[in-house]
Amino acid sequence: MSTSTRERTGAREQPGPPRAPRTRGGLQVPAWLDGPMTSSHLVLGSAGMLLVVGLVMVFSASSIEAALDDQPAWLPGVRQIVFAAIGVVGMVAAMRLPVSRIRQWSGRAMLVVFLLLVLVLVPGLGIKLNGSRAWFDLGVTNFQPSELGKLVFALWGAHVIALREKYLTTQSLLVPVLPVFVLMSLLLLAEPDMGAVVSLGLVVAGLMWAGGIGWRYVGWGVLGVAGLVWLMVAVAPYRMARLTSFIDPCSDAADGGYQACHGLYALATGGFWGVGLGNSAMKWNLLPHAESDYIFAIIGEELGFLGCLVVVVLYAILTYAGFRIARRATDRFIQLASVAITVWLIGQATMNMGYVVGLLPVTGVQLPLISAGGTSLVLTLFIVGLLARFARAEPAAIAHQRAQQRNPLLRLLLPVPTASVEPVPSRRRRSSTREAAPRTRARASARTVTRAPGRIRVDLEPTPQRRADGSPARRPNTVARLGGDRRDAADGRWAPTPDERRPGSQRQTVRGRPSAGDRSTDHPRRSPAAGSAPVRRPAGAGEPPGARVRTAPRSHLPRTERPGRPQ
Repeated sequence: MSTSTRERTGAREQPGPPRAPRTRGGLQVPAWLDGPMTSSHLVLGSAGMLLVVGLVMVFSASSIEAALDDQPAWLPGVRQIVFAAIGVVGMVAAMRLPVSRIRQWSGRAMLVVFLLLVLVLVPGLGIKLNGSRAWFDLGVTNFQPSELGKLVFALWGAHVIALREKYLTTQSLLVPVLPVFVLMSLLLLAEPDMGAVVSLGLVVAGLMWAGGIGWRYVGWGVLGVAGLVWLMVAVAPYRMARLTSFIDPCSDAADGGYQACHGLYALATGGFWGVGLGNSAMKWNLLPHAESDYIFAIIGEELGFLGCLVVVVLYAILTYAGFRIARRATDRFIQLASVAITVWLIGQATMNMGYVVGLLPVTGVQLPLISAGGTSLVLTLFIVGLLARFARAEPAAIAHQRAQQRNPLLRLLLPVPTASVEPVPSRRRRSSTREAAPRTRARASARTVTRAPGRIRVDLEPTPQRRADGSPARRPNTVARLGGDRRDAADGRWAPTPDERRPGSQRQTVRGRPSAGDRSTDHPRRSPAAGSAPVRRPAGAGEPPGARVRTAPRSHLPRTERPGRPQ
């Protein structure tokens, strides 16, 4: 009832019964938190706010260094905005991708990633920055294939484990994923890029956790990681100084602990409220990589503890949304991929903030969605789009989107997923379909099937046989069915129906129920007093006059009348 109608009639809407608040862990859960689109809104909202914070802080942290290098102070910030715009386009594209196509192309994408990781090690193709040959020079920006490798590995690993879900064992869980991880880690260590190896390890940890690996293997994994760290330290002793410098960074503030010590100075200067946006002193070329690796220290200096707390809360919301998607999804691939991506993003953010505040060794990983960087920002926004795409594939979300009135632009940009679980296209299935197509066409050329409501008629083409008079004869034993009656196509005479062949007390007399065939209706739980009511025939299916022909009886009893079989 509209508002004007209620005003004219004076009627009031009766409110429905209040919805009982749901509790979880002893806490009352708000009603909006159980909405069908809550997961998608949480992912896009938290990621969007982190992106805004990052753009503002990149402008602030990079302006002074750009001015000291005789560049426009606004150039790094504008470059970051351009990459953010490209990333938003990639995010929308990711929200349109079918899950089946993502799974289908994940294996081929892994081959491309391995090829790029090999080519980046070739001098002349890969460029060396900060002691690591890990980038391709594209002219407008540098492309880092390790960032793409982490995303593709997460999707490929989720696809492989989801395929083996029916017969998943610990060996089948580890064997396809772990060797590929070791091979990719060796290529990353050859660059060398220790931070990329750690991030890739987070992806593997998320896949193993979501796959349900046992705690015994988790312990072996921890020992393996410890052995790998010891091996890397033995090969390059300078890594030991980096690993131990976070314990007391200011003891060697002029050398190994310079960056970590000045990051602590920035946090201490900011205090609770901060010195104000744009008033940082450490960005005056005192803190190396202030706009990328140590941007969290600039946030703490300019925005204080409250600014850092807002960033931490936004990452916590993104974490909750990622695990909520995995919990509510019905597709095993979506569950695995959501957990792996969430563990990767949040683990990388935890590592960055951990070494800035002095709790973890410096690894050089960036703060997702906030640190300056072209490749990492575009791929991170693409990952956010994948999470939103997975959130929109929840059964409740699909039903809600189909029930809503959506404008044409929104339907074009964000189509509703076809199903919560999409089948994976198989090349074998497509080939078998193509092989079966000629047989289907040949079968269709031999007969024509006409379907109509309540009746089916099958007309067969005449065979080359001819009768004595020269006229073409149809195949023997050819039956034309119409409304349940049978007619021998050789002579055109009509055969009795199953109800007419049995005695009257056993005929099917329930109106609207199909004929029971040769099955007897004398059932111990039923009464045989059905009588001999006339059989009702469909309209237009009257029996022509003339002699009848009896069909050959069955050579065996029906399934329901065999001796010894329970009824």
